[in-house]
Amino acid sequence: MARYRLTVEYDGGPYFGFQAQKEQPSVQASLVRAIAAFTGESVTIHAAGRTDSGVHATGQVVHFDTARDWPAETVRNAMNAHLGAEPIVALDAARVDEDFHARFSAIGRRYLYRVLNRPAPPALDRGRVWHVKGELDVAAMHAAAQRLIGLHDFTTFRDVRCQSKSPVKTLDVARVWREGEEVHLGFEARSFLHRQVRSLTGSLVEVGLGRWSADDLQAALDAKDRSACAQVAPPQGLYLVGVEY
Repeated sequence: MARYRLTVEYDGGPYFGFQAQKEQPSVQASLVRAIAAFTGESVTIHAAGRTDSGVHATGQVVHFDTARDWPAETVRNAMNAHLGAEPIVALDAARVDEDFHARFSAIGRRYLYRVLNRPAPPALDRGRVWHVKGELDVAAMHAAAQRLIGLHDFTTFRDVRCQSKSPVKTLDVARVWREGEEVHLGFEARSFLHRQVRSLTGSLVEVGLGRWSADDLQAALDAKDRSACAQVAPPQGLYLVGVEY
């Protein structure tokens, strides 16, 4: 038995999330089909994060086991050949020990949210950014985001369907900066609650638009009540950009 780790990039637009779903296209199902095409085996794939429908990745990590020990380069190249025209790419592959687990071995995850902040909507990046017309105060957003760093009960910013045993998480990094016409939000933590990043982003955009203050964001956090959350940012601007081990 051989275990392989893959770093995967994908456009989440055509898929109903990472996790396989009956009669719906998913990233996981496409990866399983590609592996079966060159190994002849039906494998189980484990991911560092189960991204939602429409969410993208530039640094998703998965692992799987095969009966045959293949060269890592062969695995990567075969995966990409059999994925064909699908917007999924194996960036690299590595043979790993049997105690490696894409999800449980991870000690950190990094997400990026892209907001296109201009009057005109996107053309080339349609489906890959959230378009916000009103000018965003990036300095105010970044200052407010610092209130979120540390150990908190993030119930307000947790989807009601979240399956995590506890809403208490430690957020290590929350940054907001501008790159040309885009405002970027970066978040880093060991793990995240379901839709936590999109919920935080939506509330921080309220700060950027001047409709919320940093104190309003703090009050929402302290409320520990989902109804205190502002709008949830749409999925298309969110990217899983890296996993640390």
